[in-house]
Amino acid sequence: MPDNKAIYNLDLYDYPLDKELIAQIPSRDRTESRLLCMSRSTGKITHRRFSQLPEILLPDDLLVINDTQVIKARLLGRKETGGQVEALLIDYAAGMESAAQTGRFCAPCLVRASKPCRPGTSILFDKGYWARVIAVNDGNSFLEFSCGQDAPAMFEKIGLPPLPPYILRQGQNAPVDDAARYQTVYACNQGAVAAPTAGLHFSEPLLEAIRQKGIGIATVTLHVGYGTFMPVREQDIRRHNMHSERYSLPQKSADAINRAKKEGRRVIAVGTTCVRTLEYSMLKNGLLKQDSGNCDLFIYPGFCFQIVDGLVTNFHLPRSSLLLLVSAFAGRENILAAYKEAVREKYRFFSYGDASFLA
Repeated sequence: MPDNKAIYNLDLYDYPLDKELIAQIPSRDRTESRLLCMSRSTGKITHRRFSQLPEILLPDDLLVINDTQVIKARLLGRKETGGQVEALLIDYAAGMESAAQTGRFCAPCLVRASKPCRPGTSILFDKGYWARVIAVNDGNSFLEFSCGQDAPAMFEKIGLPPLPPYILRQGQNAPVDDAARYQTVYACNQGAVAAPTAGLHFSEPLLEAIRQKGIGIATVTLHVGYGTFMPVREQDIRRHNMHSERYSLPQKSADAINRAKKEGRRVIAVGTTCVRTLEYSMLKNGLLKQDSGNCDLFIYPGFCFQIVDGLVTNFHLPRSSLLLLVSAFAGRENILAAYKEAVREKYRFFSYGDASFLA
């Protein structure tokens, strides 16, 4: 990585944004979102619609998507004394592993209540479910739920979509079905507590149009965690402690990506989650092969990309690890110029907002 310490100053990765541009609901149709296209080499910007993506991609491109499925990880309950409690599950996989090994679904959660829920506190939910606080550490509460190995059914029955903190309505009186729209159409591997939002713009007809053009589609799984919303707080970005997320790379996908790279074809990642999965696996193994584990790769300017040639991604929060990633991929000046243009053109920002294509 370069030795210029100035590029590691967090203040360089900030931009002004009116709150009115933060999308509170998704577009009426998934593919009608706007798409800002930018050349990484020249910085040239064009404005399109997401529905035009098949026209923008090259016939021999390989698209990589994240097929994680968002669970209804937000639970509303009450203490035995009657006080209201909100629990947000932040590591579903840990709970499932606990249930498989011990029969007890125990997992870390973010818990909000008028008074702190100390160890031993019971939380009562609908339909007879309950949880008990067994430990509190670094702001996280570890809960043991009554569901045991039946956790998938419990979250489906009583859970709510875990919308990001900047979506202020939080699903109440929503004009849209968040359970459907805060989920990609190709989601199939349960475990995320936040959506891989670049994928929210795809519909089945759009995917078919991409396939009809001859463009390949490969899948990876990275279970997006709540840490994706955590801001970078260290002034020297290199000191940031990156959150870890569970991932899986199938052999079929590894083979397809290796073949594309060998043939000089572009690998286009749909979302920063795919970027992190592919680049982490490459760094870990020296090549792409069937792989799984915990990804804590922090990508910031100076990073040398080995796999990803193009990126479909939403617009990210100021001073966030995701903004640092796209700055590493397309150049800080290019990204800040693109974001300035997006603000001027009143693009919709963040999870339910518009998208960009960087290549």
